[in-house]
Amino acid sequence: MPEPRSRTALVTGASRGIGAATAQALAAAGFRVAVHYARDAAAAERVRVSLEGHGHCTLGADFATGSEDACRALIEAAIARLDGLTVLVNNAGRYEEHPLHAQTGASWSAAWQRTLALNLVAPAHLAFHATRHMAAHGGGRIINISSRGAFRGEPDAPAYGASKAGLIALSQSLAQALARDGVLSFAIAPGFVATDMARELLESPRGTEIRAQSPLDRVTTPEEVAAIVRFCATDAPAAMTGAILDVNGASYLRS
Repeated sequence: MPEPRSRTALVTGASRGIGAATAQALAAAGFRVAVHYARDAAAAERVRVSLEGHGHCTLGADFATGSEDACRALIEAAIARLDGLTVLVNNAGRYEEHPLHAQTGASWSAAWQRTLALNLVAPAHLAFHATRHMAAHGGGRIINISSRGAFRGEPDAPAYGASKAGLIALSQSLAQALARDGVLSFAIAPGFVATDMARELLESPRGTEIRAQSPLDRVTTPEEVAAIVRFCATDAPAAMTGAILDVNGASYLRS
């Protein structure tokens, strides 16, 4: 694992939810953290101020179109501001419902393009540029936030399920390609998480049904996901590279 003095991390989508909790967990573990945001600079700054330790920063970048240039610029900015990069957490993503029978050809195509660009293409570009730096500087870790939807399917948001399945395949491909360079790769697959984005749904009549999917009779917290990210970033042994870690309260069990 990275030495305490060299622990640096970029967390995408870190102005709220899982990303914010992850930034806080990594800072508590001694990381200098770059808090990425797409639009809400004030929220990202609130997260930065809440972090333990020193040397943290906020970085704005909009890579919703999957722009390779935007992803490269973000990695370069993180390396410059943190004086290196040992951990990349690909957390930024989108969930957009587009049930097949309610779409036109144009709306179906647009939903797939938007979802894949942010959930899969951008993480691939970010990993490409981050791992080139990591391989040249003693190694590092890539941690991709996927979803149980990668395994069970998402009938109302098929592009989301497909993008998260692709993110797992990317994680495993990176693990095989980069182990000799000292770069480890992990995928984390949460179920429903109690974030601001999910609050309206969890407070609706469907909330009881969603909570009942887990024998815990609740959904996962952002802090629980962040604890797994912290483990992957620090204590997970090298032999775990390529692992997929389910964090869904047994709401979906895959064989």
